Amino acid sequence: MKRIEKIICIAISSVLILSSFASCSKSNKPTDTTPKDNTKLTVKDYFPFKENVFMKYQGIGNEYAEHETYVDYIEGDRIQIRDVNPGTTLSKVYEIKNGELRLISSREEYYYKENLLSSTNSNYDILLKEPIEKGTTWTTKDGLKRYISNTEAKITTPSGEYTAIEVTTEGNDYKIFDYYVKNVGLVKTVYKSGDVSIESNLEKITYNVPYVQTIKFYYPDFNNEKLAFKAEKVSLYTNENVNTTIEKFLKNPPKEDLNKVFGPNTKINKLYFNNSQNKVYVDVNSKFIEEMNAGSSLESMILQSLVNTLGDYYNVDKVYISVDGKPYESGHIAITENEVFYVDYKNIYEIK
Repeated sequence: MKRIEKIICIAISSVLILSSFASCSKSNKPTDTTPKDNTKLTVKDYFPFKENVFMKYQGIGNEYAEHETYVDYIEGDRIQIRDVNPGTTLSKVYEIKNGELRLISSREEYYYKENLLSSTNSNYDILLKEPIEKGTTWTTKDGLKRYISNTEAKITTPSGEYTAIEVTTEGNDYKIFDYYVKNVGLVKTVYKSGDVSIESNLEKITYNVPYVQTIKFYYPDFNNEKLAFKAEKVSLYTNENVNTTIEKFLKNPPKEDLNKVFGPNTKINKLYFNNSQNKVYVDVNSKFIEEMNAGSSLESMILQSLVNTLGDYYNVDKVYISVDGKPYESGHIAITENEVFYVDYKNIYEIK
């Protein structure tokens, strides 16, 4: 039963994302702007895009209804949201196009940061549709009826009182009610099935907030023939890739007696996670090898430090390393296109 409730709440949270609030006041409480003529408004008025917005939702009726959201990426007509609930972290890509708010993709177990805005999906779900008027009706990707059922719904959440448009989704034995507010976004979702009622309510909004996560960075301790790692808290703002953060830390070991993983001019050209292969791909520039200046033993430790850092971050055990698009090859170590380096946590210690 708990698993079913978790699935229900993850499904509800798929439409519980606001990107942000272009005309809110500078306080943490959004301002309700009641439209005089809903028919002239667009989907973007009810789902505006803005960077570095943190939203916290109160859950009622189920532990998984509580969640938090961060804005990872915005580009053109798409936005990527990180949705954190007690069960998992999801990455969701939304698109506003042709008068529709579309959920393009949703990836669970998303504990890293990666730009997924280019995701393709012809079977997207439409969450809101123009014209913004009572009676506008469409069909969900699962064949359910979804429609605007009210344009002046009065609702209350911990973040304030609003006049909202109400969107109803009709299932076989349940209904979902989503409440969107102009210049704010989705502030409330209610799931009802018989005597069961589950709610997610906007509790607070905070601006200029990055997503903060802890990353373990590994370094060779060549003199002691071990790898050392230190867990660092890093702040990642909207449209900021993790590549530059990884570069910065791997160039600057936390102790003088540790070896650098990257030289001063080494750059990460590309870094991504292949979900189907459960493998990380990293491409670096040629300075990585040129600035290494190491024998085979130290080179192996440098490579292992890079592999452990990326493997730990993406929670995988396989890392493919290329240099300017070609499989890694130096005077001591070389791989083919089908070979990978493996994470190895033996003989390591933590720096506090």
